Amino acid sequence: MTLAIHGGSPVRTDPWPAWPPPLDPRQRELVMDVLESGRWGATQGGSVVTDLVAAFARAARVPYGVAAGNATLGLFAALKGLGVGRGDEVIVPAYTFVASATAVLLAGAVPVIADVDPAHLHLSPDAVRDALTPRTAAVMPVHLAGSPADMDPITDLAARHGLVVVEDAAQAHGAAYKDRPVGGLGDAGVFSFQSSKAMTAGEGGLVVCRDESAYEAIWSVCNVGRRPGGQWYGHPSVGWNLRLTEIQAALLLPWLDRLDDELARRAAFCAALERELAGLPVTMLGPPPGTTRDSRHLVMLRIGTPVERGFLLSAMAAEGVPLDAGYPPLGTMAALAAEGARTGPCPAADEAAAGVVWVRQAMLMDDPARAADIAEALAKVLKS
Repeated sequence: MTLAIHGGSPVRTDPWPAWPPPLDPRQRELVMDVLESGRWGATQGGSVVTDLVAAFARAARVPYGVAAGNATLGLFAALKGLGVGRGDEVIVPAYTFVASATAVLLAGAVPVIADVDPAHLHLSPDAVRDALTPRTAAVMPVHLAGSPADMDPITDLAARHGLVVVEDAAQAHGAAYKDRPVGGLGDAGVFSFQSSKAMTAGEGGLVVCRDESAYEAIWSVCNVGRRPGGQWYGHPSVGWNLRLTEIQAALLLPWLDRLDDELARRAAFCAALERELAGLPVTMLGPPPGTTRDSRHLVMLRIGTPVERGFLLSAMAAEGVPLDAGYPPLGTMAALAAEGARTGPCPAADEAAAGVVWVRQAMLMDDPARAADIAEALAKVLKS
């Protein structure tokens, strides 16, 4: 069978679902209400940002939340608010988006890049243990691809060494670890509303936390050094304007009501895909131990047969089934090293960068019967 990249007929010709999906009626109504009110900023007396933060905190089963302009700023604010600063070290996983490390640099601290577990590519507790130094102040597990990191070993290790835990939950809206929502498992958790995420306003972020003093400090970082309830021109600490707008919050707040249905839809597609892949030299990576709800932001596939990576991606795209190359290991990024980031050997992350590809979230929103398109295209390309 001739590959599409060589002039053959592609497996799929119709488009995959678009992301974000069309506005639902409640989003449209709330956005128009905010636009017509003229209260677009977060400090003009509107209530939508406040309502969104309260709803997110409830979903994470914590009492406090702070909205931010994006998740990178949210991670920065969480670290600063929890006392991480110049000279401190923060352990981050080697297989994650670069913002996990650059948020540490924003806080004036040093990213220390540790390897991931080869089975599921989340931060390895053993690698965290090996990376500890007297300067370690925090650890940042990432809930990769919508599944929660194995948190208990990490939080136990942090408690023994007096470290704060900041969860990077950018990809994990609705995920749960041992029946506990992500975001509320450490000292702070940060969600993203960037364009590709499970809930999006184009950009945006939100921090949730359990401790009142941490909340007040994180809020202050995001609100130019003010204190909650304090004077408008009182700035007892240094902070920045990192706020979310009412317009963004109006896109996000109604989304919470449909999130469960979208998670179920992706779960059904993923279950169908796993069945379709049976018999192929392709493994769908499972979630870490303790996962009770995988939000399925991405599917990560390990290709178990030799194939040139660039050809695989080009050939699959020609078949109408675009895949994503995924992350390069953070430790290979010269720009991070130039800013002082430290890394040791990360063989699991190196292997993932060479042999793992992604199926993006929008594709997972299709009818589960169309999972067969992915398997058929993979079989066709790998056979070649």
